[in-house]
Amino acid sequence: MNLLLSIPSPEISFIDLGPVRIHFYALFILTGIALATYMADRTLTKRGAERGVFLDIALWAVPAGIIGGRFFHVITHPRDYLYEGADLLAVFRIWEGGLAIFGAITVGAIGAWWGARQVGLRFTAVADAVAPWVLVAQGIGRLGNYFNQELYGIPTTLPWGLEIPSTNPAYPNGLPDGLTFHPTFLYEMIWNFAGAAAILYLASKLKLQWGKVFALYLIVYSFGRIWIESIRIDPSEVILGLRTNIWSALIGVAIGIIILLVQSRRHPGLEPSVYAEGREPAQQTTEAQTTEDVEQKN
Repeated sequence: MNLLLSIPSPEISFIDLGPVRIHFYALFILTGIALATYMADRTLTKRGAERGVFLDIALWAVPAGIIGGRFFHVITHPRDYLYEGADLLAVFRIWEGGLAIFGAITVGAIGAWWGARQVGLRFTAVADAVAPWVLVAQGIGRLGNYFNQELYGIPTTLPWGLEIPSTNPAYPNGLPDGLTFHPTFLYEMIWNFAGAAAILYLASKLKLQWGKVFALYLIVYSFGRIWIESIRIDPSEVILGLRTNIWSALIGVAIGIIILLVQSRRHPGLEPSVYAEGREPAQQTTEAQTTEDVEQKN
């Protein structure tokens, strides 16, 4: 007997604690960021970095990623924000939903590169450490889309179809009441969690470094996003017959493949250290010099 007839949409998207309103979308985004920061720091610590160093990088990467994600979302959905008589302050109301992952990746990576420079770490080591956990964070963040009743797919009669009330402002015009839709938020969440597990396994099994783990992240996430984006029903700018996010995903796959091929050829071995050359902590530098002296005497 099939007990799952459809997935109901939640009736609330926030809670009020006194004068403070907590939006579930923001809560899931922040939870994902906190988890990714913690796990990336653990990964770097295991490789010899000082504990807590990734937090210093996150102070640059996270705001940059949020700004980039919001900017990319707004410019790819101008009709939602830049029409005549629009409330322009809505551009800044991130808690209502609307962060473009590819914009967040691009600008967030720039922030992480700058943060890595400040603390003396190799950017490739930082990117590899955080990449699988960014995928996990994205999966957690998709629960926020569920509570916001957004980013669902085309109508479906499958037993796990998502119920969307016709009173929802995003309900497609011209469609009858009572339809259920592909829960693309759920598809992407499952894809992201499975992809993160696969990347962690391959990174450990193949001892991937020099940005190759980050390259796998780009390939895995972007490939999944192509097919998920193809069944989404929310309005989007279309270029040459494809949604802008599909173009972004195709570019992501291409960049990931290029990074993987180039870095595999240039750096077939392991990174000598998570720290950039000449930026190792004094204690590690002394230990390295002592080891070198001993080897020379022998």
